Amino acid sequence: MKIEGVSLVVQTGEVEPVPFPIPGSTPGGVKATLVNVDGASGLVTTIIHIAPGARIPAHYHNDGAEAHYVLEGDFINAGVSHAPGAFITHPVGVVHGPHESKGGCKVLTLQTAYVDPAKPDFHIAE
Repeated sequence: MKIEGVSLVVQTGEVEPVPFPIPGSTPGGVKATLVNVDGASGLVTTIIHIAPGARIPAHYHNDGAEAHYVLEGDFINAGVSHAPGAFITHPVGVVHGPHESKGGCKVLTLQTAYVDPAKPDFHIAE
């Protein structure tokens, strides 16, 4: 990762995905490539890796909107399967998910608010 002027540049292929504990999700089923976690540097950006059969429960966020762009695999949102190239957005406070994948997927996730791992803005809605 490097900062060019005021722009953040990250070669995501050089960033190793790490286990990403999301409340209520399948243990060990979700990893994330942390691209940008600082809202001051632009949109909070991660690549979420959902393992085959893994699940993230339906939830909402109070601090910011969220959007998903499917990079690889099958991303299931609220029972509807989305292929690579699909773009799904969720305004603040709107329940979305559950997120699942039958064969595994990678999803570029953008958020408009800082994500604090110690106090996640993640509210389970099931």
